[in-house]
Amino acid sequence: MKIKKIFIAIAICYIATIALIFSIVGNTEQMQLNIIEVNNIVQTLAVNWPNSVTEFELPAFDYQLDFVVITNNEEVLATTRDGLNTNIISAISNRDTIVDIALDGGETLGSVIFYNSSSALNARVQTQVAVVVAIVMSVFTLGIIGFVVYLYFVVLQPFQRLESFAKQVAAGNLDVPLKMDKHNLFGAFTESFDLMRSELHKARESERAANKSKKELVAKLSHDIKTPVASIKAVTELMHVLAKNHKEKERLETISTKAEQINALITDMFHATLEELKALPVNVQELASPKLTEILRRSDYNGKLKPFSIPNALIVGDPLRIEQVFDNIIMNAYKYAKTEIEVKAYFKDEYLIIEIIDFGSGVPAEEVPFLLQKFYRGAAAAEEKGYGLGLHISNYLVEQMGGALEVDNHEDGFLVRIALKLV
Repeated sequence: MKIKKIFIAIAICYIATIALIFSIVGNTEQMQLNIIEVNNIVQTLAVNWPNSVTEFELPAFDYQLDFVVITNNEEVLATTRDGLNTNIISAISNRDTIVDIALDGGETLGSVIFYNSSSALNARVQTQVAVVVAIVMSVFTLGIIGFVVYLYFVVLQPFQRLESFAKQVAAGNLDVPLKMDKHNLFGAFTESFDLMRSELHKARESERAANKSKKELVAKLSHDIKTPVASIKAVTELMHVLAKNHKEKERLETISTKAEQINALITDMFHATLEELKALPVNVQELASPKLTEILRRSDYNGKLKPFSIPNALIVGDPLRIEQVFDNIIMNAYKYAKTEIEVKAYFKDEYLIIEIIDFGSGVPAEEVPFLLQKFYRGAAAAEEKGYGLGLHISNYLVEQMGGALEVDNHEDGFLVRIALKLV
């Protein structure tokens, strides 16, 4: 509304200026001599014409006419004011009106030169118009300057504040409010942005509180779970002592080893609440490849692995994290393929390659590139419980050990390829 009023005011000033100029120009029409007044002056001068030039006195007239009285010899008898044309030639040049003073008998006594004021009037009008135009231009210039200043403070400056505010929000600084006059042209608009900032700040604080609560829950669970795990381990060790055959002892050893693994992993809590994989420390060391056979057999608690062999070598890895990787991969095969599992091992360049292959239906080809992403679960996983973290965490752990992890379909099922760096 303010801008509309400004434009209306400018239009009114423009119209008023045009009207003023036309009014001035309208008053510049050349003044025509009044014939009656001219005749009265001429007749009065004829009646009062002196016998000698020195005796002539200009009669008093109420007419506002400038004129010069001259003799036939162009001798000046009288003038109404200085600066008038006093001879015929200059009078003709100025387009003055020349009237002869004559007696009734026809004798010419002299002449009256009535001054033509149109030139002076035009010059005066031109000066007035120039002054008006100069004043109007000055007013318009000041108006434009004022309007520009108004636009700067009302439009440009608020947008500059918005730009700075947007950068603050983009940088995550939600504590700085957007200061803006509510009565500003964009007051309601900018107020909405500040409300957005406030809501984002509330949402972030809520998220922070939720994360804090989640971490506290994880810490509590990790503490509470360790107690029953310790009990399981103690009972398992007792049962191992009392076991009578080798098969039972072997199974109890597996349970005891898994209890130790659970106890180590509890502190990491790679559950769905895991926020940063950097919370999982990886302690790299030299490791003999036969250790991998032992780890694989412990991970295969359902006995689905086909007979396999791993060539002798020294690799770089963390036994706990390698077991965690094998557990995740074999658990996925149990859950989704429900078939036997084949393990292949061979050397390639500077790596020992371990391939774990199931014989299920695999995954759609378009989903394969996303399987290592955090929380990604394919269409085939919809009916199974899970969080989409297993392969993501395994990939991270293998990379931290200097290796690489790949997933792909093969002609008979699904394949996970693990490359462990050789010493």
